Amino acid sequence: MDLGLKGKVAVVTGSSKGIGYSIASVFAREGCQVVISARSKVELEKAAVEMQVANGNVLSVAADVNKPGDINRLIDETVKKFGTIHILVNNAGGMGRFGAFEDLSDDEWLAIFQLNVLSAVRACRAALPWMQKQKWGRIINISSESGTQPDAFMPHYNASKAALNNLTKSLSKAYGKDNILVNTVSPAFIRTPLVQKMLEEQARLHGLSVELAERNFLEEKRPNIVLGRAGLSDETAGIVVFLASDQASFITGANYRVDGGSVASI
Repeated sequence: MDLGLKGKVAVVTGSSKGIGYSIASVFAREGCQVVISARSKVELEKAAVEMQVANGNVLSVAADVNKPGDINRLIDETVKKFGTIHILVNNAGGMGRFGAFEDLSDDEWLAIFQLNVLSAVRACRAALPWMQKQKWGRIINISSESGTQPDAFMPHYNASKAALNNLTKSLSKAYGKDNILVNTVSPAFIRTPLVQKMLEEQARLHGLSVELAERNFLEEKRPNIVLGRAGLSDETAGIVVFLASDQASFITGANYRVDGGSVASI
């Protein structure tokens, strides 16, 4: 299937590893001009070399999405290098502390909204004028099943992802007239490096194998995943790249769940 992405300029935040890395790699293989971004310059340069091997034209820009100036610089460097931006994937984010509602401070709530919501707001604000100018754009926000089916723990994270889902719908309505499509992809329990580290810590704490620690986590925290396993980063990347393509030209304001059947609602 020709996705019509060759030559398109795609920016993926939080893309030195995990889901963002997988997304950027697929864009590179599809012939996009890819801009990868994360805080670690060393990890970015390693990722860029690996993606160049896949015949992608890859620019790495070290940036912290918590800093408005860094986000503006990311878009500015993209345009300076490639002339415009067609696709923005807001993947950078975090979970914060595994805390109960009564244990979370105002600062923790503000920090998670800054990272998971305002970073996307600022990136969209910087990228939208270029998309409007060319009357073509794709924005994909990486959310979470927790934005639709929240847990009892981490309410600040759950609420931030619900806000991101709402932002997606608002932007889709505001910019559809400019042929800018805005969608959400919501993964469930994905085996990213961050999740892998968490499982290894749980295994070490309880004297278990990593495999058994994962099984226990799924049984206790994610029993609704009907496939009974963690997802893989590559299993999220495919739908993101599809939504950026010409094959998805009549899809906007939607939330695609990559959750192994976890979310119970229709």
